[in-house]
Amino acid sequence: MTTTRSVLAPVDFSDASRGALRYASVAANYLQAELVVLTVTDPLLTEAAELSGQLDGLPDAISKELRRFSGKTFDGVVAPHTVRYELASGKPAVEILRIAKSTPTSLVVMSTHGLTGVRKLFFGSTTERVLRETTVPVLLTPAHDHGPARPEDVKKAVKRILVPVDLSPATRDQVMSAGRLATALEVPVLLAHVVEPVHFAAMDMPHLPNLEVERRSRAEKALAELAASLGPTLRVEALVAYGDPAEEIAKVARDRDAGLIVIGLHATSILGPRMGSVTYRVLCLTAMLVLALPPKH
Repeated sequence: MTTTRSVLAPVDFSDASRGALRYASVAANYLQAELVVLTVTDPLLTEAAELSGQLDGLPDAISKELRRFSGKTFDGVVAPHTVRYELASGKPAVEILRIAKSTPTSLVVMSTHGLTGVRKLFFGSTTERVLRETTVPVLLTPAHDHGPARPEDVKKAVKRILVPVDLSPATRDQVMSAGRLATALEVPVLLAHVVEPVHFAAMDMPHLPNLEVERRSRAEKALAELAASLGPTLRVEALVAYGDPAEEIAKVARDRDAGLIVIGLHATSILGPRMGSVTYRVLCLTAMLVLALPPKH
């Protein structure tokens, strides 16, 4: 079968990347796309193999290990319809971004690192750089998630899709993408906007309460319009919270049992897509599936 698009799954042979690979397989089958399983070799390993006279056999050895790892991952679960294996050498983030740009990649699926501390989910430099420079959506899977055995397992895990919106021009595309996912998974969408407190040097300002009421009122109106744009058949909830955006989004995700967060990546005119501070902190405070969308996707 010839495909015009692909789902890219970088793996490092860890249990965390095994779970991400299973999610990537489900996504590829749903999109009728080719699954590209990528592993990136450290240049130091190549140098060591060259010094020991084993350089010629290194690619075959890595390829066999990649196929063995993938075969074990797909044992007893729904395997991808079409799969291709890719080997690269260099910095993992650079190679992931290069392959994602050079092929018709619809989605990158990769795992985060393990938990560190009580509250934070620590991201390695690879994941962080991919998010800062990606031009295609990235699905991040929690390190502890073993991945679905069947497509139905995704529906069981995702009971609600949380969409944190900042009401910027990119918001509508983000909401529409979440709506399509919610339709496919047959789950409701929760649109959430956090009104951040305004701090003034002089606190004796009688008009301040009215300002906060006005900001909340505008946010509620904007959310209602976004909810209406998703159509009458989709279950859509809207929520306006008050406080620190990242803290409140993480709290809402936990309290409302959201299995998936669809969040936007910011952009600048010079550097292109970039992960904003709120997005990064949300990723640090939550341990669930996160779909990060670059601007204008």
